[in-house]
Amino acid sequence: MKVFWGLGKLLTLLFWLVVLVNLLMPFVNPLHLLVNLAGGVLASLHLLEAVFCFRSLRGRAHPWRDRLKILFFGVFHLQTLPAPTASKASHA
Repeated sequence: MKVFWGLGKLLTLLFWLVVLVNLLMPFVNPLHLLVNLAGGVLASLHLLEAVFCFRSLRGRAHPWRDRLKILFFGVFHLQTLPAPTASKASHA
């Protein structure tokens, strides 16, 4: 599964690179709008993931770094985080 999550992170990073290139040098007419729309939708979803996971990341060593990675990679970073221990889960 580590290979799957790593490949997902790589493809997500490649997608963000395509969105950035599209912002700097827009693609042909219908394609640049679709890439911008897909980038906006994905950014919104990743922002929601970061908001929903805000509390669960408090006990981590670098919570803001994890939140930033969630903004870039979304669920692919969330799946690589270790599960909370039983003592932390019982306080939820």
